[in-house]
Amino acid sequence: MRTKIKSTIMKKLFKSIVIVSLTILVLGYSNTVFAGNKDRTGQAGATELLINPWASTAGWGNAGMSSVHGVEAMWSNVAGITATSSIDLNFSYTNWLNGSGVNAYSFGFLARVSESVVAGLYVMSFNPGEIYRTDTENPDMTLGTFKPTLMNINIAVAKSFSNSIHAGFVIKIINESISDMVGTGVALDAGIQYVTGITDNIHFGITLKNIGPTMKFSGDGLSFVSNPESFWGSSLTVIHRADQFELPTQLNIAAAYDFNFTNGSRLTAAGCFSSNSFSKDQVTLGLEGSFKDFLMLRAGYTIENGIWGDIETPECTNVSNGLSLGASIQAPLGEDMKVSVDYSYQHTHHWNGTHTVGARIIF
Repeated sequence: MRTKIKSTIMKKLFKSIVIVSLTILVLGYSNTVFAGNKDRTGQAGATELLINPWASTAGWGNAGMSSVHGVEAMWSNVAGITATSSIDLNFSYTNWLNGSGVNAYSFGFLARVSESVVAGLYVMSFNPGEIYRTDTENPDMTLGTFKPTLMNINIAVAKSFSNSIHAGFVIKIINESISDMVGTGVALDAGIQYVTGITDNIHFGITLKNIGPTMKFSGDGLSFVSNPESFWGSSLTVIHRADQFELPTQLNIAAAYDFNFTNGSRLTAAGCFSSNSFSKDQVTLGLEGSFKDFLMLRAGYTIENGIWGDIETPECTNVSNGLSLGASIQAPLGEDMKVSVDYSYQHTHHWNGTHTVGARIIF
């Protein structure tokens, strides 16, 4: 009996230590890097890490970060992957800034590895399209084109410490390259979800995203031949020094409340505050309605300073804000499998918005 009591006390103590440590890490780190400084806009690199590749969460602007589940939680709040019962697969296509020719492709999966631990992986490939190649001697776009490649591989692990407390982390491997130059880096996400209420209908979440060392480009693209037509027939190869750049670290704090109805429907009201280290802070409010887990409708609105100004003015520094809309249709396929099709639209200044389509298989 004493052994059982001692074991229970040790488990509770361990849970408390882990949660307190993660909270201190997140809040302590955020105090040093977050000011929502608009003057630093554009100074970070690898900003594709801030693009949500999943339709179901993008449909309400990531307002539901505190209650997100499934593969999309690896981007929003990794703690949410602990709700996976067996295996979860997700495929997604994003037409970013419709009309710009920029697309993103994503694939992810989750698997339960123990009673309390879930692990997963997702890959996002960002395709900016073809760009004309020029140099100082050929500025008229006669040298053909080149195609940048931006990819990040994300490995996630999360654990349920109780029915109410879930936490996890994501390790990101970042690669950005063209034919003669490459930049590689690593980053870390950490997230916590807390669920309470009589019917587990109150949700809180906190995440710290893209913590990592600076990145730097290297390769033959940084070199050029100096004085190639020297009188003596000699030449000199000169290498430019590439400056380092920081990652777009972001802190998110969110809450959500579920209104559950007797007919099996649900309405969730949610909000998320995002503190950005290299742009202005944002607040996102959203609603998600679920009709018997068959049809889900979502709407969100992201607010920041200068949102209603023209994009050409200094006050408007973010192309993506304002209204988000989304919908999902989910249906059972056999006794142990569900299939879901997701769509989202995000308003953007100029262009014609960002559209995301996804398909999900749940075992």
